[in-house]
Amino acid sequence: MSQLVAGIDSSSQSTKVVLVRAEDGVVVDQASSPHPVGTEVDPQAWWEALQLAGSGLLDRAAAIGVGGQQHGMVALDADGAVVRPALLWNDLRSAPQIADVIAHFGGEQQTADAIGSVPPASFTVTKLRWMAENEPENAERTSAVMLPHDWLTWMLAGGPGSGAEMVTDHGDASGTGYYSPARRDWLPEVAAWALGRGPGGPAPQLPRIAGPGEVVGTTTGGAQLSAGTGDNMAAALGLCLRDGDVVVSIGTSGTAFCVTDSPRADPTGSVSGFADASGRYLPLVCTVNASRILSVTARLLGVDHDEFAALALAAEPGAGGLTFLPYMDGERTPNRPTATGVLSGLTSGVQREDLARAAVEALLGSLGDAIDALGVVPGRVLVIGGAARNPAVQQLAPAVWGLPVEFPVPGEYVALGAARQAAWALSGADEPPAWAPPETTAFTADPTPVVRRRYDVLRDRTADWTESRA
Repeated sequence: MSQLVAGIDSSSQSTKVVLVRAEDGVVVDQASSPHPVGTEVDPQAWWEALQLAGSGLLDRAAAIGVGGQQHGMVALDADGAVVRPALLWNDLRSAPQIADVIAHFGGEQQTADAIGSVPPASFTVTKLRWMAENEPENAERTSAVMLPHDWLTWMLAGGPGSGAEMVTDHGDASGTGYYSPARRDWLPEVAAWALGRGPGGPAPQLPRIAGPGEVVGTTTGGAQLSAGTGDNMAAALGLCLRDGDVVVSIGTSGTAFCVTDSPRADPTGSVSGFADASGRYLPLVCTVNASRILSVTARLLGVDHDEFAALALAAEPGAGGLTFLPYMDGERTPNRPTATGVLSGLTSGVQREDLARAAVEALLGSLGDAIDALGVVPGRVLVIGGAARNPAVQQLAPAVWGLPVEFPVPGEYVALGAARQAAWALSGADEPPAWAPPETTAFTADPTPVVRRRYDVLRDRTADWTESRA
């Protein structure tokens, strides 16, 4: 009988669990449960969602892996209790602390050299610094710091009072801002500084960094636990990426990433120099605004997703001269945390179809910037995420990007990657199991360079704006 493994995707929106065959990754069952809305959440809500989604699935698994949203700050006291609600990746209140972090390292290049990235407000180090400056009592109480996937893996192993070890992986650790991708180790003195502890002050406990195929513990039900990883690293495993692949993920956030053999240290802050979940590296560019660009515009137009796509496809390229800069909730790439959205070219002749088309072109313009920032020539571009199912995205992406684009069959690739890591740990092998990559559908289109030119002009023209949502 085939052994089964479970993969968990704990995102900002929900927990998804897939149960798959260990030898080939074929999904045999799956379930999901929603998370509360917000940019700060009590981690207990993730645990409750995991219990609901995993009911009847996790107890059938011989091994379990957790893929989780990156960067989230889970601060624990000396007893392992949560100090305050977790600040999530998309909570940008720590934007003012970015300058503190850069100054601490001595400049942008020095920061990138030390931690692989010039951190945006998403990174955990800025959130710790925010807590030290705004909630010093909570910072003082903080005895350990974990990431969402670390905490869930620890809870599966028994959690507070159980003696279970706190463990993470290199991939998710590399998104904290107190880890060195070049050294492949923590920088505990940086975490201590971020929490406001002076030179020589006590560093918080940080999870042990496990190897990519390591068994790190067992659940209370006896299933083996893999190290888990961040959501983007898990997606790379689930897609069975090969050299030359660039992945664009369009979910709550937008990302573009690829797998490389060497770490990146981009002083501009555009590219995050992450490690991956296999022992290599995962340079990644992230945008805060992604699928929400489409859903907000659809709501303004009073249409559902299908009608929205039809409207966008009915308009001409360039949306009748309407150009949308979609930084509605601030932006991470480029680093404009206080920005708002901008519509340019609005005239009395603009139609509903033009507004829908402008939103899709704006999404693709923003993600085109992300692809370009990686600095690689894509062998192929794979698009995943909820918005990848939108017919307008599928048909317009190759036109706006000027590249052929492949759309893998819809799947829970973060959860599948976590399951593949679990199967790797279960096997004891040196490499992850050789699952078949997903089938894809290719789309091509005549390039529409005028769309990118107009988008680029608007983006650059607003670079010095200091708009605020206040």
